[in-house]
Amino acid sequence: MLDDLGVSPLLREAGAIANQARWYTRWGWIEPRPGRDGVPLAHGYNVRRSTLDPLLRSYAADQPGVDLLSGHTVTALLRDGSRAAGVRTTSAEGEQEIRARLVVGADGKDSAVAKLAGVREQAHKNNRFSYFAQFRGVRMAREESHCWFLDPDVAYAMPNDDGITVIAIIPDKKRLPAFRADLEGSFLDFVGRLPEAPDLSAAERVSKIVGTTNYPLVSRQVTAPGLALIGDAALTGDPLWGVGCGWALQSAQWLATAARAAAVSGSREAMDLALDTYRRRHRRQLRGHQFLAADYAKARPFNPFERLMFSAAARDESMARHMHLFASRLIGPARFLSPTALGRAAAVNLRHRSA
Repeated sequence: MLDDLGVSPLLREAGAIANQARWYTRWGWIEPRPGRDGVPLAHGYNVRRSTLDPLLRSYAADQPGVDLLSGHTVTALLRDGSRAAGVRTTSAEGEQEIRARLVVGADGKDSAVAKLAGVREQAHKNNRFSYFAQFRGVRMAREESHCWFLDPDVAYAMPNDDGITVIAIIPDKKRLPAFRADLEGSFLDFVGRLPEAPDLSAAERVSKIVGTTNYPLVSRQVTAPGLALIGDAALTGDPLWGVGCGWALQSAQWLATAARAAAVSGSREAMDLALDTYRRRHRRQLRGHQFLAADYAKARPFNPFERLMFSAAARDESMARHMHLFASRLIGPARFLSPTALGRAAAVNLRHRSA
């Protein structure tokens, strides 16, 4: 998506880091590397939202046909019968009505557009909480993203633009009282106990420690007549997996691909068909990922399938690459847990035990 838009070079110029990663498990580190063909592993970017957001906003505002209205808050959904037909907004200049053939709610996990539209939603409880902070001068074992699966706690250390490393911790809610009593002390103690922990002895914390203690996973009905939801407004994943920005961009692309001709033609029938196409693709691509994420958000230990796949990935290069494809959302759960993949993982573990 970023390549298609032409913003990848701009991100690299802004200092975004290609996000190669390694993951700690009780069986050792999973370290995906290129195969014998030498083809580099696919990657996205580590970049702070303070860099990404203004870059994308400015790029979009410069495109032909785009009118950027800053500082507007949606207060009502305009309707033509049962069909969404625009929005009413308020700003420093007063109220304004904006009519549209298609209203797109791209306004995050607490989407006002979704609430005004009255679409169905389903929430899954998240039994973990999360805190993160930005540091400058962090030393790590390797110059790449690190993830620790501590079963059930999780942590990340991610090099970002401008020499900043973002460190995030995502513990079981059972540990929340200790963090509320001493947030900074608990945060630093948690990080210091990680295997191959980031060295913060000479680092400077350049942000507050921020986070959330209640972050449910929400799946919404993504379309209604004249209306579509994208990004977190459509499906709010667990921040543990870091998929929100990626899914926002991808769902925007799926919607644009499905609806562009109908938007130009003005045909309501064509738009209804386009929205149905988008709804089915969104469901097909993301439902399985969200199902697994909601189940793991219970803060339970690894189940037998996860133990099989993670242990094999720590012991075998091809299984590590397979894990990379799934963690990068380049393959879905069906392919990740296919009979062939499960059989290969079992064979890896049997060889390990024999050795």
